[in-house]
Amino acid sequence: MCGRTYVGREAGSGTRLVRGPFGLDAEKMSPGTRVVVALSVLGPVALSGVFLALTPIWWIFTTYFWVAFPALGLLGSGIAGLREDRPVRVAEEAGERELLEALRDHGEITPARVAAETSLTVAEADRRLRKLAEGGQLEVRVRGGGIFYALWEAEGRIAGAR
Repeated sequence: MCGRTYVGREAGSGTRLVRGPFGLDAEKMSPGTRVVVALSVLGPVALSGVFLALTPIWWIFTTYFWVAFPALGLLGSGIAGLREDRPVRVAEEAGERELLEALRDHGEITPARVAAETSLTVAEADRRLRKLAEGGQLEVRVRGGGIFYALWEAEGRIAGAR
């Protein structure tokens, strides 16, 4: 099952929804929830294993230890998911640096040209340029039906031009 939901067929009754381990749909859980659910199962299993190991009825532990295996899988996928969910701040800062370098090199630029010269998409370049213009860092120029973004002029020439 591996935590996935699938549709099972029973004789005479049609289809029914079958869930993964512990009756939970692990694919819809956030990584943090997966870790918490797995630890809430593994904790009592481990504690009872330690307690039962000290008694003459230790063999009872083997009858329910099987629930630890799906919980270990859920814990592993939760920990892996936590690592994937972290925001990548470096990539965002690198995209902004690329945008500003292209703007510096060309003086004025369109979102399409930013996308052609950087790793940003046209939509992302447009959003970032618009945000900088709304914040007052860029000048917006309209020429021939196109919108161009430029650094503010200083002393009759573009501030970032060489």
